Amino acid sequence: MTTTLRPTEPLQRAADGTLSRHYQVCVNSRPVGAVHLGTSAAFGHSVARILALRIEEPDRRRGRGTVAALAAEEVARGWGCRQIEAAVPGDAEAALRLITALGYVPRNRGMEKHLGDTPPELPAGSLARPMTEADFAAWLVHESEHYARTWIERGVPEAQAYAKARDDHDRLLPDGVATDDMLFSVLEHDRTRVGTLWVALQDDKAYVFDVETDAAHRGRGHGRTLMLLAERQTIAAGLHVLGLNVFAGNTPAERLYESLGYETTRRTFYKTLL
Repeated sequence: MTTTLRPTEPLQRAADGTLSRHYQVCVNSRPVGAVHLGTSAAFGHSVARILALRIEEPDRRRGRGTVAALAAEEVARGWGCRQIEAAVPGDAEAALRLITALGYVPRNRGMEKHLGDTPPELPAGSLARPMTEADFAAWLVHESEHYARTWIERGVPEAQAYAKARDDHDRLLPDGVATDDMLFSVLEHDRTRVGTLWVALQDDKAYVFDVETDAAHRGRGHGRTLMLLAERQTIAAGLHVLGLNVFAGNTPAERLYESLGYETTRRTFYKTLL
């Protein structure tokens, strides 16, 4: 039997320039599922994204999803893409097995924690203060470089990684440290600066965009304190869900978040198209 992709619409071009197209997954011309393929708004036409892949229940566990994913990769090559990525829900074990078997590499995962009404206490000697303009200016230079290098280490071409860092900061921080609903904090312990925190207050939850313990003070529990500070700020804003992103390979951070009760909601994988 032959599994193929059949387009169900013309190639679509969105206002931001991204491409996308829906396909039926067919076995001997019989529809058994669907694929939605697109390009990345963040990285441009060189990176494709499997936006959705579904095989109907009667045809699952027969290799249809594997063949459909491989066919989507061929379409992406035809579009001129050099890399493809896919996001998998945190509890989708079958999808996780499929994407791993196809040679996709973990890039990052989204995590969330549901908070109660009582803010956690910070350890004795720890105190947070808002960033000053000078703090923010120095932090932004450092954070932008670190953010770009993190993407480069995970397969993103250097020019695209630096462009993403610039675009993301310009979009998220139009007014710098004074941008509405953005909280920038410096954590001090016994009057010594030990780390920084960036929390965004969104409609239904807060999100940790950046958390970092200063190099000279790592391994002393300040990362946990910074996350407790993020929880305090979230609850103070009347929100009860705190989300974050952690890149694959950052084992200390992954262990910290898991120990604090964060659960994985989404995993993102990528693959180089040869």
